[in-house]
Amino acid sequence: MKEYPLLLQGTALEAKARAFARKVRDVSEFLDNLGLGAPFQPLPQPLTVAYHDACHLGHAQGIWGAPRRLLAAIPNLKLVEIPESDLCCGSASSYNIEHPDIADQLGQRKARHILATGAQMVVTGNIGCFVQLRTHLQKAGYPLPAIHTVELLAQALPS
Repeated sequence: MKEYPLLLQGTALEAKARAFARKVRDVSEFLDNLGLGAPFQPLPQPLTVAYHDACHLGHAQGIWGAPRRLLAAIPNLKLVEIPESDLCCGSASSYNIEHPDIADQLGQRKARHILATGAQMVVTGNIGCFVQLRTHLQKAGYPLPAIHTVELLAQALPS
């Protein structure tokens, strides 16, 4: 939705698309701007989490810090960086359907990097990514939970 101005460039709708795109926020960006970190409760047990940057969020929208700040604000959570964190997991919309061999190689590589962190869970902001990550972690013999950023944030909110 933030790309509507680009898609509608040179048309009668370009100005409306720009106005609309200025209002669009990813959920992590929105929650980070609210300063949501303060009300988080400690997780019941210490948890080491690897955060995977979804391509549409990081590369397309330039949102890198917001999800990390939110996750880092959860007491009892250790956030670890994935080597080559900016590398695609291979999902990338329909990429894994159009180029399954390359997507499979990327997924295997990302799974190896996640496992190298020692994380107990992987978190990402894109459904395609966590399906891809779950698949390749399971294929590697380490079916770590892979969940959406908001799912983990919800677990740390007061009851």
